[in-house]
This record gives sequence, structure tokens and C-alpha cells, in this order.
Amino acid sequence: MGKVFVQITAEHDVNGAIRPLTIRWEDGRIFEVDRVLDVRQAVSLKSGGLGIRYTCKIMGKQIYLFDDEGKWFVERK
Repeated sequence: MGKVFVQITAEHDVNGAIRPLTIRWEDGRIFEVDRVLDVRQAVSLKSGGLGIRYTCKIMGKQIYLFDDEGKWFVERK
């Protein structure tokens, strides 16, 4: 297990909140974020690291997307 660093497209509002819109996977595939369910400071238990954890729905599945000081990653299964 480990981190998969991804490129994201995000919306930034006037209050500084970030909403991820799409995730570009390491092989170039792009996935649309259907919903952001939760945003909180959290640790990645599977791959280590501390940052802002976004609980997202993508294609009907729940994933954790982490922002670790501007580096975005998901946990590899």
C-alpha cells in the first residue's frame, strides 16, 4: 500500500474553501468527483501522512482524497 499522487481540478471560493471537481489518475484517466461528503484534518492510516482529507463519491464509490500541503494523493489499495 502507498500513496498515489494525483492531479486535481478544483474550485476555490472567496472564503478559501477548496472543492475538488476532477481527479487525473496516474495513467491519465480523469474521474469526476460526484460529491464531497466531508472535509477534515486527518491522517492517512494506510499510507501515512497528515493533511486535509476529502471524503468523496466518485462513480458511486467512496474514496479519501488527501491534500498534503498542496500535494494531492489517494491511498493505493
